[in-house]
Amino acid sequence: MGKLTHFQDGKPRMVDVSEKTSTLRIARAEASVLLEPEAVRALQEGGVGKGDPLGVAQLAGIMAAKKTGELIPLCHPLPISMAEVTLTFEPEKARVHITATVKTKAETGVEMEALTACAVAALTVYDMLKAASKGLEITDLRLTYKSGGKSGEWRRQG
Repeated sequence: MGKLTHFQDGKPRMVDVSEKTSTLRIARAEASVLLEPEAVRALQEGGVGKGDPLGVAQLAGIMAAKKTGELIPLCHPLPISMAEVTLTFEPEKARVHITATVKTKAETGVEMEALTACAVAALTVYDMLKAASKGLEITDLRLTYKSGGKSGEWRRQG
């Protein structure tokens, strides 16, 4: 197991990355919002009074990736080179599947930015569809890929 770098002498700290080399960093994450039948119908029929849930959630996810350093206390603010958030409505599975890919050229990775993009996109889907159904469930928020930096490439298996 790796050393926890956000604690020193039992106290939280922001890791010093000033000596690290800037490299291309890429991270991908995913999440799902499980839908009840009423929410599936609302999406299929366009019966959501607030507007297009998937379009709004896509923008919210991109904005969240850019704001991660402000939301997560010990994350570094990073220059985001690219943030792509995709939401796929899968009525046969009664879900919205969300993926996010974030890139930067920096001294530290963008895993938290990709995860935050998915989390906020999922919360936005919930907000947009809660009038149709309160029983929506956000699941499976996880990192699926990262590359760059000293630890190199990592890919979720299975």
